[in-house]
Amino acid sequence: MSSPSPLRLDAHQHFWRYRAADYPWIGEREADLRRDFIPLDLKPLLDAAGLDGCIAVQARAGEQETNALLEMARQHPWIFGVVGWVDLCDPALEQHLHQWRDQPQLKGFRHQIQDEPRPATLMAHPAFSRGLQQLQQRGYVYEVLIRCADLSAATALCQRHDQHHLVLDHLGKPDIAKGPGAWADHLAPLAALPHVSCKLSGLLTEAGPGQRNAQALRPFIELALELFGAERLMFGSDWPVCLLADEYEGTCQVLEQTLGQLSPSEHQAIWGGTAQRVYQLEGSCP
Repeated sequence: MSSPSPLRLDAHQHFWRYRAADYPWIGEREADLRRDFIPLDLKPLLDAAGLDGCIAVQARAGEQETNALLEMARQHPWIFGVVGWVDLCDPALEQHLHQWRDQPQLKGFRHQIQDEPRPATLMAHPAFSRGLQQLQQRGYVYEVLIRCADLSAATALCQRHDQHHLVLDHLGKPDIAKGPGAWADHLAPLAALPHVSCKLSGLLTEAGPGQRNAQALRPFIELALELFGAERLMFGSDWPVCLLADEYEGTCQVLEQTLGQLSPSEHQAIWGGTAQRVYQLEGSCP
């Protein structure tokens, strides 16, 4: 009898019922995102791309976001994991985490650090560090969402917290127009930390209209492969945000075109294996 195939996953996407007050980051330039995006919208896109499921990631601050995503995961088994939100600086963090003790779909947490007035200051704050330590002690993944300018501060944070997996979202949001040089210099120390993985996600929306193609993005993907290796990289569509730049199918195709002549095992890692290991996902596709 042959072994079941590993999962093929979209490791980074979002759902929401849109209310303007809940999503202040959706501005005029993102007006097309001002509507609901629910699991039934995504499932046909996953099927068409040959993906078995996804990991749903928070898009707003508030514990109600975590609970809403967990309810979706209970209703739709192809949502293999949830990355929710909790206030790491709350002195009562342990009590907040306790409410989700019996929620196996909850794999980690994230905060939109990039939107803080001083992201580096938050990452260096003792309360934030204590909270992250508590998450790691409980076996939760933490996703680091920052812009390229804060890669050095993110590296210092990840160096202090090495008891469980950490994940860098969107390759640290490089400035595509400036090229990969300075970004790679700042990314290299972070990539040298073996407990840090990285999502190949969000690049299309970071690129300008003339750079949303494999040729422009290939240098960034190749450097990510050189620095992390395929075993610490994972595909994420960033749907529905990716729709600002391309359709879901096009987002998948651009990454496929940039990966080059990788081995089958390297492709397998990026398209699901890394996420399955990092988020400790159970299940497989027969």
